[in-house]
Amino acid sequence: MEIINEFKLEFLSKSSNEAFARVVAAAFVSQLDPTLEEIADIKTAVSEAVTNAVIHGYEDNRGMVKMSCVLYESAVEIVVVDDGRGIDDVEKARQPMFTSKPDLERSGMGFTIMENFMDELEIISEYGKGTTVKMFKKLGLQKK
Repeated sequence: MEIINEFKLEFLSKSSNEAFARVVAAAFVSQLDPTLEEIADIKTAVSEAVTNAVIHGYEDNRGMVKMSCVLYESAVEIVVVDDGRGIDDVEKARQPMFTSKPDLERSGMGFTIMENFMDELEIISEYGKGTTVKMFKKLGLQKK
């Protein structure tokens, strides 16, 4: 697949930056003329990935969240990276309703939502070193 356009961005791990990240991703992807449903799916998946980085990756500490987006002719790849605490058991964390923060009334559905709204989801994490979430979505007529 040929790359049409791409960006890389870093922002502070503050909850208020979640809305910023989702708007940036949606505006950038709009170059491909996606449907409103596709934009909503992408915004939701980005929100979940960034929220996980802020709440779980950095916890009460500050750090930088990195987000990149690559546009192809009829698809998008979004990557969200933190250098926070990492996930000790990725498969367990991917289970619906699992949360490491029940005191914060977290639903434990972040990865499940990302999986349902995107076509592919890859989670790479090393405990104590951080997490990379790669999401891929086909857009328009090429989606099957």
